[in-house]
Amino acid sequence: MKKSIVIVDDHILIAKALEGIIDNFNEFEVIYVCENGKDLIQKFEEGNPIPDIILLDISMPIMDGFETAAWLVKHHPNIKVMALSMQGDDNSVIKMIKNGAKGYLLKNTHPKDLETALTRLDTDGFFYPEWASKIIFSNFNKDQEAEITVKISDREKEFLKYTVTELSYKEIADRMCCSPRTVESYRDQLCDKLDLKTRVGLAVFAIKNGFAN
Repeated sequence: MKKSIVIVDDHILIAKALEGIIDNFNEFEVIYVCENGKDLIQKFEEGNPIPDIILLDISMPIMDGFETAAWLVKHHPNIKVMALSMQGDDNSVIKMIKNGAKGYLLKNTHPKDLETALTRLDTDGFFYPEWASKIIFSNFNKDQEAEITVKISDREKEFLKYTVTELSYKEIADRMCCSPRTVESYRDQLCDKLDLKTRVGLAVFAIKNGFAN
């Protein structure tokens, strides 16, 4: 069964063109398009299907992408939100991530790269291209100094090293010679120990504490 996608973008021609591109992907399909966050909420309230993924523009009237992402995290945390925007500045990227977006792409992304990003978002729960990762790592939690106050095993340290890469969890498992389920257990244990929620948070911690070297 294909993964369902909803596009939220006030530029209807762009949204429809994007819908046509995605509907040619093997694993994904667009089930409907919304003009802004308020339109999305209304469609949910009317009983329209809840998608697996939302491609979310940022600059929209009435209810923009920042507000919409925050609303989705609160009311539908299982939906994976991918920001898709013309805005690639630090402030936009960081604010969308903090508001719950699990990925960030620019609208000039090549269709093949979009398909790859959607696949990674679906399987790993996140996707940030290299340029966005650099912004996140250089800005995320600048005001906080990471301190190691818990015991981290050697295998967990090895896993932390890989969190800063673009490797999928399956690829990390191959590198660590273990199962993907074991890798997921390292992730979950570290998130519990460090009071973190995402791979981005783990990656930032790894960089600040020298585990990424």
